[in-house]
Amino acid sequence: MAEQQGQTAPDALLTRIGQIVLLHHAGDREEARHRFLDLWAEIGEHGDPLHRCTLAHYLADTQDDPADELAWDLRALTAAEEAGGDRPAEGSLAVRALYPSLHLNLAADYVKLGRRDAARTHVRWARAAVGALADDRYGQGVRAAIRELEARLGEGGGTWGPPRQRP
Repeated sequence: MAEQQGQTAPDALLTRIGQIVLLHHAGDREEARHRFLDLWAEIGEHGDPLHRCTLAHYLADTQDDPADELAWDLRALTAAEEAGGDRPAEGSLAVRALYPSLHLNLAADYVKLGRRDAARTHVRWARAAVGALADDRYGQGVRAAIRELEARLGEGGGTWGPPRQRP
């Protein structure tokens, strides 16, 4: 029974995150931010890494200040690395599938902050991680967003791998 509860709790938490995402997409950014922050306080800094990654990833989108958005996106990446190890290829499929979007968001954050070199680094990592994405609507959308950001940054959109070191 305890194992069943342990398996349903993560689903319940991801459902709660999804409900807040819907609120945000419906246009209530401020309320979504408050609910996400309440949920973050509930989960805690040492909660399940996949939950923290997912929550921080969406919480970043509710921020008004680009520096705050970057801070939440960095928290999401850190949690993903905890969940899947620092080698994405060794992590679970769910975690690996997050890396393209995580790095894409970080690249966009760095563009907003005028840090184009850091943006280029993360767009390259996003490109290098797209193999984990399915060829579905979500995967196609992330790939298209990577191409758009590459074009904005003057990147060639080639098939090069990630840089040697992380910032």
